[in-house]
Amino acid sequence: MAGILSREDILKMLKASPPLVENLCDVEQQVQPNGIDLTLKEIALLSSAGSLGLDNESRVLSSTSPLVFDGLGRIDLLPGCYLVTYNEVVHLPTNVVALAAPRSSLLRCGVSIHSAVWDAGYSGRSQSLMVVYNSQGFRVHKNARIIQMVFFLLSRKVARGYGGIFQGENI
Repeated sequence: MAGILSREDILKMLKASPPLVENLCDVEQQVQPNGIDLTLKEIALLSSAGSLGLDNESRVLSSTSPLVFDGLGRIDLLPGCYLVTYNEVVHLPTNVVALAAPRSSLLRCGVSIHSAVWDAGYSGRSQSLMVVYNSQGFRVHKNARIIQMVFFLLSRKVARGYGGIFQGENI
């Protein structure tokens, strides 16, 4: 039966091999009633243009320039867009897909995170786009919980799971 995974379902799947999500900073704090909060590992500036065409051969990803956390584990961000990398590694079985949304605290600070669909069968340490809309900027700490990933149980396993270039990324 299809539906959204509950906290209890998620906790059970965290014990699987491979776990649904690994490398959590604090399971008790991160596992929510309907998902898992992912935390900030790294943040980078986009430093070049990118492009997409009709096929994958014409795809050019933007270059990035990593930012460095200060001695207190913080980064002060100016308005703009940044590429964030999560601490957690996601391993989706072929009957689970995931979506994510920014934590409401980010939105209340004028910051959002944009992410794509995590397809069934995907495994990797994902990245998303963080946009600081607040004209005053934003301070973020390493390991801060920044998005909540919600898992959807499909009505059946997909015949062929994710097989794109981001399979196994950042592991």
